[in-house]
Amino acid sequence: MASSRGEGIYMDLINRLVRNLAGWGRRRLIYAALSVVALVFFATIPLWLDVDESYFGYYFFIVCIYVICAQAWNLLAGYTGQISLAGNAFFGLGAFTMALLWWYDVTKTMYYFDPLLMFLAGVAPVILAIIIGIPLLSRLRGDYFSFGTLGVALMIEALFLNGGSFTRGAEGIYLESSRFVSLTNYYWLALGLAAAATLAVYLLVNGRIGLALKAIREDEVSAASHGINVLKYKLIAFMISAFMAGVAGSVFGYYKFHVEPDGFFNLNWLFYPILMVVLGGTGTIFGPWIGAFFVGALFAYGDIYFGGYHPVFSGVLIILVMLFMPAGIVGLGEKLSFGRVRSFLVRRTE
Repeated sequence: MASSRGEGIYMDLINRLVRNLAGWGRRRLIYAALSVVALVFFATIPLWLDVDESYFGYYFFIVCIYVICAQAWNLLAGYTGQISLAGNAFFGLGAFTMALLWWYDVTKTMYYFDPLLMFLAGVAPVILAIIIGIPLLSRLRGDYFSFGTLGVALMIEALFLNGGSFTRGAEGIYLESSRFVSLTNYYWLALGLAAAATLAVYLLVNGRIGLALKAIREDEVSAASHGINVLKYKLIAFMISAFMAGVAGSVFGYYKFHVEPDGFFNLNWLFYPILMVVLGGTGTIFGPWIGAFFVGALFAYGDIYFGGYHPVFSGVLIILVMLFMPAGIVGLGEKLSFGRVRSFLVRRTE
C-alpha cells in the first residue's frame, strides 16, 4: 500500500516536471512567434507610413539606434555585472572611424552604406576595448572600473576634439550628403542591426559564454574557483559591447552626414541607453526594447512640448524606477505573472 502510494507520488512529480518543461517550451515558442510578428510589423512600417514626412519615421529609426546601444550595455552590465561608462566613447569612435575612412578614401570602396566601413567602425572600438579592458578589468571592480572607463571616454573625446586637421577638431567631418535619398533605407538598416544585436545577446547568454558571464556577475571569486577564466569572459563581453556601440555610431553618422565630437561623444549616448535598460529590465532580452520605446517617446515628445525641461522628467523617472521597479518593466511583469500562477496553484491545492 505504502509502495503504491510512493509510486503514485513519484509519477505525479514526473508528470508535473513534464508539464513544466512543456510550458517552458511553449513560452519560448510564444516569445519567438511574437518577436517575428513584431519584426515583420516594424519592417513594413515604411510601406504604409511616409517615414520622410512623419515624425514617427525618425522616432522608430532613433529607437532602433538606441536599442543597439542599450543591448550593448545590457550585455556587459546586465549579464556580466560590469558597469561601463564608456558607451559614448565607443559610439563616437565608431562614427569617426567610418567618417575618417570615407574622408581620406582609405578603403577605395563605395563608402555610403558600405558594409566594410560599418564593420571597421565596430572593429576600432573593439581594439580600444582590448587596450583599456585588459588593465581595467584585471585590476578594477565595481565603481572603480566604472570611473576608469569614464576617464577613458573623456580622454577619447578630448583627443578627437583637439585632433587638429586630422579629425577637423570641434567642427568635425562633413560627408557627402547628396547621397541621401530617403529615411527608409536608414530605418531598415537600423531595424535589422537592432534585431541582430538582440539575437546575438540571446544566443550568447543562453550558451556556454552566457553561463560564464552570469557566474561572474553573481560572484567573481566563486567563478574563478570553479575554473572560469574571469578576465577572458569579461573581456569578451566588453569587446562585443564595444563592437555593437561602434556599429550604431556609424549608422547614425551615415544619417547625420556630419560627425563631430560634441554630438557623437555626447553623454546622452551613455546615459540614455543605461536608463532604457534599467527601465525595461536589466539582464533581460526585451527590456532594452521596451525601455527604448518608452524613453525615446519621452525625450522626443518631451523636447517638443516641454522644451529643455524634459531632462527633469528623465531624472524623476530614474529615481522612481530605482525605488519602485528595480527589476524594470519586464521584471515587474514577470513578478505579476508569477503571483497569478502562485495564487492559482494555492487555490488548486486548497
